[in-house]
Amino acid sequence: MMKKTGLISAGIAWLLTAGTAQAASDAFKVCADPNNPPYSDQKGGGFENKIAELFAGELDKKLVYTWFPQRMGFIRNTLKAKEPESEDYKCDVVMGLPTGFDQAATTKPYYRSTYALVYVKKKGWDDVHSAAALDTLPPERKAKLRIAMFDGSPATTWMLKHNLVEQGVPYQSMTADAAVNTTQTVEKELLAGNIDMAIVWGPMAGYLVYHNKPGTFALIPMQSEEGVRFDYAMSMGVRIPDKARKEQLEALIDKKAPEIEALLRKYHVPLLDKDGKLLTPAEE
Repeated sequence: MMKKTGLISAGIAWLLTAGTAQAASDAFKVCADPNNPPYSDQKGGGFENKIAELFAGELDKKLVYTWFPQRMGFIRNTLKAKEPESEDYKCDVVMGLPTGFDQAATTKPYYRSTYALVYVKKKGWDDVHSAAALDTLPPERKAKLRIAMFDGSPATTWMLKHNLVEQGVPYQSMTADAAVNTTQTVEKELLAGNIDMAIVWGPMAGYLVYHNKPGTFALIPMQSEEGVRFDYAMSMGVRIPDKARKEQLEALIDKKAPEIEALLRKYHVPLLDKDGKLLTPAEE
């Protein structure tokens, strides 16, 4: 999975705390990335921002953020970090982590998604309606195809299996520059015509549809196959000993499930049921 963690230079001083110090009982304190669409940003535009607002409102608490780039060191500098000269933790909840993430206690999943193939429409690839169609492209057409290829992504493994490595254009899954967001990079490169397609994590693919004029992008969910897993469950995370907060979040996940699903659909996230069956159409 193209994880939301990676390398960051130790000297980057991006840690910002919004609002004044709040007692734990008065605030819903969230650890988040300030520039990580479609998940979070400092303007509150990500779907994780919206779910955090939903939960804070339900608890009648003020929403307070600790901002830090979600790369290597994120958990250490946010969820596990304390305020200077205080025993208060900087923040208490990470709104999106892979279920079973080993650096935190994760809640029950609140959504499941899959990687998706995306391309700009009306650029010569509109007859591609499934990933399997790439296997049957004529050699001369396949030779012209350029697909973003990310390090550490199951899409790269899939491309190897399907003899598409020669069509790969390499990109880093995460750079040391916190101002460079992978989703925004993919969007820019596709719209500029530097690549024809990309296989990216579902919420990222959904962002391309959500963030652009309707009909600009095609979104085709990928299906896992032998040796390549594309679908994953996502949870919220708290400190491992924090059982009470984990239970509170799980109760909110259950209570607010319809609102959460509506938000994810608004952001065009391809959703799966617990058995891996697609719940949303490929395009909306």
